[in-house]
Amino acid sequence: MLRIAVVGSGPSGVYAAQALVQQREVPGVRVDVLDRLPAPYGLVRYGVAPDHEKIKSLQGSLRTVLEDERIRFLGNVEVGGPELSTGRLLELYHAVVYCVGAARDRLLGIPGEDLAGVHSATAFVAWYSGHPDAAAEAFGLSGVDSAVVVGAGNVAVDVTRILARGVPELSPTDMPQPALATLGESAVREVHMVARRGPSQGKFTTKELRELGTLPGVDVRVDPAELALDPAYADPGAVLPAVNRRNVEALRGWAAAPADGGGRRIALRFFLRPVEVLGGERGRVTGMRFERTVPDGRGGVTGTGVFEDVPAQLVLRSVGYQGVPLPGLPFAERTGTVPHAAGRVVRAGRASIGEYVAGWIKRGPTGVIGTNRPCAKETASSLLQDAGALARRVRDGDPLDAMRAAGLRPVAWPGWLAIETAEADLGRSLGRRSVKIPDWPGLLSAADRADPTP
Repeated sequence: MLRIAVVGSGPSGVYAAQALVQQREVPGVRVDVLDRLPAPYGLVRYGVAPDHEKIKSLQGSLRTVLEDERIRFLGNVEVGGPELSTGRLLELYHAVVYCVGAARDRLLGIPGEDLAGVHSATAFVAWYSGHPDAAAEAFGLSGVDSAVVVGAGNVAVDVTRILARGVPELSPTDMPQPALATLGESAVREVHMVARRGPSQGKFTTKELRELGTLPGVDVRVDPAELALDPAYADPGAVLPAVNRRNVEALRGWAAAPADGGGRRIALRFFLRPVEVLGGERGRVTGMRFERTVPDGRGGVTGTGVFEDVPAQLVLRSVGYQGVPLPGLPFAERTGTVPHAAGRVVRAGRASIGEYVAGWIKRGPTGVIGTNRPCAKETASSLLQDAGALARRVRDGDPLDAMRAAGLRPVAWPGWLAIETAEADLGRSLGRRSVKIPDWPGLLSAADRADPTP
């Protein structure tokens, strides 16, 4: 029997576990899916916006996999720490598959980025999604009239939409009560979503983009002069991928529509490059300075020397993610990934049999949730090709016993079900549906109510 650890319970980890137990070439495979958090599903639980219920429903299919009798979920297990190093983990299992994602956001690299009121969109998403690491984050919005979101991807659209939404639309979601209360006190009247390139180069999907135009009491504005700078926008016959073409059509409609003059306002801005975060005497952000850009004819942009200041009391940067080194694994800083060959970790130029990667830590932060499935299958295939060599390794005893002996308190599937029950109870007490418990003590206390035996 091969005993395999998969580190990470997001889509890439769950798909890897599924591929390993459902194949028929190597019988008797058993998989432990480990996660640092006591709750499974990764970014599907803690990254997908709470008002995107259709995408969040993917938890149902991930749940089905994790309930397979050949798979065991063990949350609250941190790999790479003093209790469980990567080396020790490989001593406990025949093989380890790392699916740890890309947890670090990219910086803008401009003056003033350290001012109070400047945050990553990642931190904002974690806060309103109830990630326990974000419980101490303070996003006071009562004194914020204008916000700037820097970026042109789906995460930028998500945080723009959440800032502009009203509490009545968010109350039916599983958003934590503290975040919902803060958003209810929000004084934000205007959100500027700013991109340094043009509308035809936006990374958002059309569905996400169009949602901005469905928000009650929100006026979406686009400057026709900025759109006209994009050659692909100006030329209706330009050859664009279908998504980009539909994006341009949606923006064209907003640019032509009259302003309604009421409620909140979303301004979608293009061809503006951030050059400085402006601050006041108290060290808080008061605005952002942008340089007007124009297409350079090679797919990029060049500065014009013309600047514009946009008032803001909150700045959220959404310019991409990077992988984070895991102690004991090789790491390529330039790509933010673990070097690999078809999913096999590469050490000193050679494949390390027994160590594998899948997901963003393998290929970088690219693709959609579904992209993780073929990525995980490739890695599982490589592991199974190595099954003969892996099976010769002697691995006695249950790794769970070793984890507990090292001082870890793994949360098994019954503990997760107890968290789900506690969140449903919390929602009922608030007159809402299930509401996330947003802090470590609350999650672990809820998990402890279950039978601790997996």
